[in-house]
Amino acid sequence: MFALSFPKEIPSFGKTMTFIALNDLSHYLLFAGIAWLLGYVLFRGWWHNRKIIQEMPSGADMRREAMWSALTVVIYGLVGGSTLALKKLGWTQIYTKVDDYGWGWFWGSIVVVIFVHDAYFYWTHRLIHHPKLFRFFHGVHHESHNPSPWAAYCFSPGEAVIQAGIFPLVALTMPIHPGAFGLFMLWQITFNVAGHTGYEFHAKWLMDSWLGKFLNTPTNHIQHHDSFKGNYGLYFNYWDRWMGTNHPDYEKRFREVTSR
Repeated sequence: MFALSFPKEIPSFGKTMTFIALNDLSHYLLFAGIAWLLGYVLFRGWWHNRKIIQEMPSGADMRREAMWSALTVVIYGLVGGSTLALKKLGWTQIYTKVDDYGWGWFWGSIVVVIFVHDAYFYWTHRLIHHPKLFRFFHGVHHESHNPSPWAAYCFSPGEAVIQAGIFPLVALTMPIHPGAFGLFMLWQITFNVAGHTGYEFHAKWLMDSWLGKFLNTPTNHIQHHDSFKGNYGLYFNYWDRWMGTNHPDYEKRFREVTSR
């Protein structure tokens, strides 16, 4: 059987940190750049009715988002490099040969990490909205009342560490292949950028289906930026539904945007 394997010896901390940071930066620039080009340049007029907040963010806002995001990827590199250093010490469950657990778990672990990350994000997000924590952790992200795709990684250093914490959490608690985690990160940046584009791309019927009760929408997250409360989930909407933290006007706002 073909085996996707990684070197047994992890490079030095500096090289590992740099590689992870540059990898995250390239994904951020690619996905946010494509979303910006489509929504803010090429199809800006055509898609205008689906702009959740009709005004466009300013150039200064987008530059600020990009600057904080650049710092975030450096912190991602530091946390990622530190986690792989723990692997050298034998403290993680990271494995490098797919055959150790098989292809079924390789793909299954990605699904598990998505659901783990969704729960992790919901509860840490609610935590950093606490008045005593908000200013130090989450205030930077909420400077974007009307975010652009460049806001995907716009975090303060403290929040960046929290966001990066999903990697050591997963690595310490479950077997995970670096390739599987890398594919999860592609899912994460895709959904993250989509949620910050400022456009609602789902069909109106979604909210009346089971999928609309399960999956989050860009309207959900933009409304969170706009109102500063409610809508704490990331990929899925079930935590907000279970905990009663959906914004009371979420479904109304979605239907309004998709009816334009």
